[in-house]
Amino acid sequence: MYENLQALKKPRVAVFELASCAGCQLQILNLEDELVDVLRLIEFAYFKEAMSNTSEDYDLALIEGAVTRVSDEQKLLEIREKAAIIGTIGSCAYPVGIPGLKNSGDIEAASELVYGDKAALFPSVPVKPVDAVIDVDFHVLGCPIDKEEFLHTLTSLLIGKKPPIPTYPVCVECRMKENVCAFDRGETCLGAVTRAGCGALCPTYGSRCYGCRGPADDPNEPSLEALLEERGKTPEQIAADYALYNGYRKGTAGRREAPDG
Repeated sequence: MYENLQALKKPRVAVFELASCAGCQLQILNLEDELVDVLRLIEFAYFKEAMSNTSEDYDLALIEGAVTRVSDEQKLLEIREKAAIIGTIGSCAYPVGIPGLKNSGDIEAASELVYGDKAALFPSVPVKPVDAVIDVDFHVLGCPIDKEEFLHTLTSLLIGKKPPIPTYPVCVECRMKENVCAFDRGETCLGAVTRAGCGALCPTYGSRCYGCRGPADDPNEPSLEALLEERGKTPEQIAADYALYNGYRKGTAGRREAPDG
């Protein structure tokens, strides 16, 4: 599959947006010094944040944002049919990000709060990540994505390789940087169950891991939850910690369900 992209002289790339802040798309535009070189290697066929011209002919699709409407699901199915390779960019597309907070409340009430008496004009569904609707070939993780990681992913694709994504948790990177553990600072953290690759950015600068990169492979959630309870967290508080970025289905992100209908 990835070899097919390598064979193209100048792959055509489409960037799509669902429910998100567009911050990950802006990270692509923020490449600055590298952008000219990127444009020598690829051609953007669709990228509303950057250009007005659009084309339905593309090889690689990048999708930012979570699925919040039935029309989003149909849009994704159309993209999957056209694109040889599909990747997500950012936490909203995977694991589900901030939009997933809507799942923890009454969706109908949320729609009425946002749209008032016009809520019926904007039908909403429980929030899903992109790979709950279609097969996705790779993820560029983070909130927002890291520019260097995006470049590394793009380089891998252009040479016909599957982009490498760490399988281990953020705690590994924290130990490598010799950070003081958030628990030893009297705080709590989701680094033990969150996929690495960010360089333990938040803990390195005195914060804690909020889980924006989704679950690591085989996360030991029961062990972490027991530790959180020992540190005074209630089950409701633990659920809220997970829901900040992983509000789709805690611990099961990445298992695709058939779209409704």
